[in-house]
Amino acid sequence: MLDPIPVFAPNYLATRAATPPRLFRARPASPLLAPMRAFLTGIGIETEQVRLHGACFLPGLRIDGGRLLIDPARLQYPGDVLHEAGHLALTPAAERAALHGNVVESQPEREGDEMAVMLWSYAACQALNLPPEVVFHPSGYHGQSAWILDNYRQNCFIGLPLLVWMGLTTPETFPRLTRWLRA
Repeated sequence: MLDPIPVFAPNYLATRAATPPRLFRARPASPLLAPMRAFLTGIGIETEQVRLHGACFLPGLRIDGGRLLIDPARLQYPGDVLHEAGHLALTPAAERAALHGNVVESQPEREGDEMAVMLWSYAACQALNLPPEVVFHPSGYHGQSAWILDNYRQNCFIGLPLLVWMGLTTPETFPRLTRWLRA
């Protein structure tokens, strides 16, 4: 049944047209997003808050031209921001601006960097005083997040030699990084 048009409201149709029904409920932006973006900007990773259309590798996130695009309404897990930023951070500086989309899919030789990206994300959590569960949430890492966190709690940092080789930390000082971006 159609809504009757009240005689006393001449702008009724204009008002209805200006406020279309919502097809989905936008998720409010996580309070973690602002400090994460400030941290990333501070270390030299460009982020931009945008409305993303189409498919994304991770909901609400897209790597585009070496920057991280974030759609807070579609972002399911705020910690994914740090993980994707880790891919940007660990890409050599000369190649960073060429990154787009799923980094591992577009550059299969980068698949081995995943362990280092996870450690970089863990170090970022430590720097931001965030619990590592923010990044290593149960819905990520192919169901292995609990195993990864258990290893980190036991100071078993699989992939640490990669971060050392990239010149970002030392075995003695990790999870503190001496540099956040690969040269």
